[in-house]
Amino acid sequence: MHDWTPELDALATEVLGYAEERLKRPKDPRWGAKSAAELSAALDGSISDGGIGGHAALDLFRDTLLPACRPNDDPMMLSYVPTAPSIAAVLFDTVVGASSIFAGHWEAGAGAIAAENQALRWLMDLAEYPDTGAGCFVSGGTAANLAGLVSARHRWRARHDRAGDTRPLAVLATDGAHASIDVVARVMDVDLVRVASDSDGRMTGASLRATLDEAGAVQPFAVVASAGTTNAGAVDELDAIADVCAEKGLWLHVDAAYGGAVLASRTHRQVLHGIERSDSFGIDPHKWLYAPYDCAAVLYRDPTAAAGAHAQSAAYLDGVDRRESNPSDLALHLTRRARGLPLWFSLATNGTDAYRDAVDAALRLTDTLARRIEETSELELVIAPTLSVVLFRRLGWTETDYRTWSERTAAAGTALVVPTRWRGEMCLRICIVNPRTDPADLERLIDDLVRA
Repeated sequence: MHDWTPELDALATEVLGYAEERLKRPKDPRWGAKSAAELSAALDGSISDGGIGGHAALDLFRDTLLPACRPNDDPMMLSYVPTAPSIAAVLFDTVVGASSIFAGHWEAGAGAIAAENQALRWLMDLAEYPDTGAGCFVSGGTAANLAGLVSARHRWRARHDRAGDTRPLAVLATDGAHASIDVVARVMDVDLVRVASDSDGRMTGASLRATLDEAGAVQPFAVVASAGTTNAGAVDELDAIADVCAEKGLWLHVDAAYGGAVLASRTHRQVLHGIERSDSFGIDPHKWLYAPYDCAAVLYRDPTAAAGAHAQSAAYLDGVDRRESNPSDLALHLTRRARGLPLWFSLATNGTDAYRDAVDAALRLTDTLARRIEETSELELVIAPTLSVVLFRRLGWTETDYRTWSERTAAAGTALVVPTRWRGEMCLRICIVNPRTDPADLERLIDDLVRA
């Protein structure tokens, strides 16, 4: 199984050839989930005492399993937050998988971690974090939010004597904050207090202050501000929120999983003004910074609290070099893949200007789409887009109309646009991150909506 054989040589040729084909030929936008029963039947017997052989396993994946997965990198994948990994990043992801790097400790993965740190430094420079900042790559926004808030709790406990105080600890966030904040609060066994958002879905400094003034039954230790809510792309008042957090001694964590990419923009970077004052922030390069799944990052202005909260110790870890950067000290993981290397390779290959160009292209296309909607009498813009999410209505439609149109366009492979809700009312949501999305295809999509 571990020795190179002529059979494996032939299999390698076929596998690598198929990977190249996958990169060169677009996936079918009509692909999507099959029933569990259908897939179970297709997989029946694939794991057996003698195995079915690599060629048969590859055939099964190519012909049955991959077509049962949504092609999230399709240019007309316009729902949720899509992905659009660069070719260089995907190619290097193959190299990372073949290299068997343990990237939890410097002594085992120094070269990989050094390259990851360079990519992290680029992200921190975009956010204007100090040279003393540090971070690590994690699996996704949920892991980044968990790491940031666990660090926040650790710092709060180190600074406060809770003798006699039975109030539960609490995190503050708006209803528009990512669903992972609720999950993280449950995992940490802390309360989640909701802050009212304004008409554009944003937390303001005033609304945060008002909520804190009424929060006597709990003990807040952190605030989660959103830099691009998933549903509406709203950006909270980061600078004003930072003022309140500084006054109250609260940790400010910014969930920039989706919107953090705008830090690279030449035209919209000011939308995230104030993120430089946060204690930590999370960002997902596998969303809008052209890395493959899974690649997220958590960054700390000062990593001291993170190391105090997360560093693991044991007899068999005594030899770990704590003088160097150990990603295992900064989030809830020990074993980890060097998931930041494809981003580093793509940045090194393409240059950061290419990233700025790609982010700005998505923002320009968003603005063009919003103007087209405003100019179309059958459509109505729900709110003006802040980032690259557009919420809009088809006037006169029922909920059934929205769902029917969405299912028809998805089945035809035209686009994936699914309904969402804003203030309880159903509407359509488009999120643009892929620089290959063709404006002409969006025009045809709008025309189809009008005719429907």
